[in-house]
Amino acid sequence: MEDRQAWRTLAEQVLDHLEEGVHVVDAQGRTVFYNAKMAVMEQMRPEDVLGRPIQEVFRFQEAGGSTLLEAVREGRVTRNVRQTYFNSHGTRITTINHTYPLRLGDHIVGAVEIARDVTRVERLQEHLVAGTGARYTFDAIVRASAAMDEVVEQARRAARTDSSILIVGETGTGKELLAQSIHQASPRAAGPFVAQNCAALPEALMEGILFGTAKGAFTGAIDRPGLFEQAHGGTLLLDELNAMRPALQAKLLRVLQERTVRRLGDTKERRVDVRIVATMNDDPLAALSAGRLRRDLFYRLSVVTLVLPPLRERMEDVPVLVRTFIGKYNRLFGLHVQGVAPHLMRAFLRYHWPGNVRELEHTVEGAMNLVQGEEWLQMHHLPLYLRRRFEAEADAPEGSGGSAVQAQAQGAAQDAAQLQAQAAVQDAAKDASGRLRDRLAGYERAVLADVLARHGGNISAAARELGTTRQNLQYHLRKVGLRPRR
Repeated sequence: MEDRQAWRTLAEQVLDHLEEGVHVVDAQGRTVFYNAKMAVMEQMRPEDVLGRPIQEVFRFQEAGGSTLLEAVREGRVTRNVRQTYFNSHGTRITTINHTYPLRLGDHIVGAVEIARDVTRVERLQEHLVAGTGARYTFDAIVRASAAMDEVVEQARRAARTDSSILIVGETGTGKELLAQSIHQASPRAAGPFVAQNCAALPEALMEGILFGTAKGAFTGAIDRPGLFEQAHGGTLLLDELNAMRPALQAKLLRVLQERTVRRLGDTKERRVDVRIVATMNDDPLAALSAGRLRRDLFYRLSVVTLVLPPLRERMEDVPVLVRTFIGKYNRLFGLHVQGVAPHLMRAFLRYHWPGNVRELEHTVEGAMNLVQGEEWLQMHHLPLYLRRRFEAEADAPEGSGGSAVQAQAQGAAQDAAQLQAQAAVQDAAKDASGRLRDRLAGYERAVLADVLARHGGNISAAARELGTTRQNLQYHLRKVGLRPRR
């Protein structure tokens, strides 16, 4: 008997050294063996899996459920089956499995699965598109609010055409994420996505970077294509357009109108086929009034205008964003944080987040760097500047979410209060967002009316000036209640 146990221990050690995951269940679907590689692949501790039915530990995406359970119930052998499922922390796992029933005589006594992890490959396929710089799609925009649903739906519709798009939103609201998603959903998805932050470029270099340089244009200059040529056949994102000086805006307008680019120091015109998405982090109407944005360039770029609301105006997105960021940093840091203690979530929902989603993510990332085995993020995990703001308002002691049971119980008790607080914040913020949208809609109407008047109501001519199609222009005319003269 001792020899048998010794050999079993040795066999388990051998299986723990395999590069594949090995998972064995009994006839009831309870885990009886779970090797080290499987634990790493599924980001689970063996003690949380062993002895438990797998359907209590994992959630399966496919209608048929687990391939292991299929082998136990039906005696089915499966090979090279791709399976996507979620562990108890909500992390998505994708594996390719070979699964075999285990028999003693005529009876199925369990099943064994040998799995290869393809989760990383799947994530690369989702986020890295060959030949482009776009990593994200609309599915990556985490949201629970109607306000963000509306913006995403507008962006999906706009993605179908080649019209220029202006995205307006405060710093950290996700403007580039939305721009990448538009590119990925557009007919240009197979082409390059090139992004440039206009505020990050020295003024003296910006023209050469945008339009390219010819050898000899200045000391040390070489033949180099600019961003427009690099983005040919795809999308060019001009981030923080309001940081571009007006003189360069005039040259940009010429490129958009002529669809040709001339490198700095060259005389040759090169044709470019590029869709422009521009972003601004301040009110475009204020930028127009202050002379920071050319009116004719605004006409050209704002064919479609999308307004991203700040996080303080969509506080119902905070809990789902927090869960997403916790899942992300659990994977990166090898942690098992379950969530945020209720008193800390209440503080999150009271805070106005001037840095928007970016500030929220950095806050969660910083907190998870300070976790020492805890399963719930607490106030003491936060940076000092936030603690000072939060602790003055917090109405729960530090330990009030110290365990999963306590956190769940207190979270349930506070649900109604949290929802009321969120509703109050949202109601107070709706007016500001509505005012900006109303002003932009009014300005869009004025722009369209002006262009139509100058072309005597000729939709084709007006569409050419605006760089869009007749159909798209007619849609916008209907949207703002304008009818061209017959």
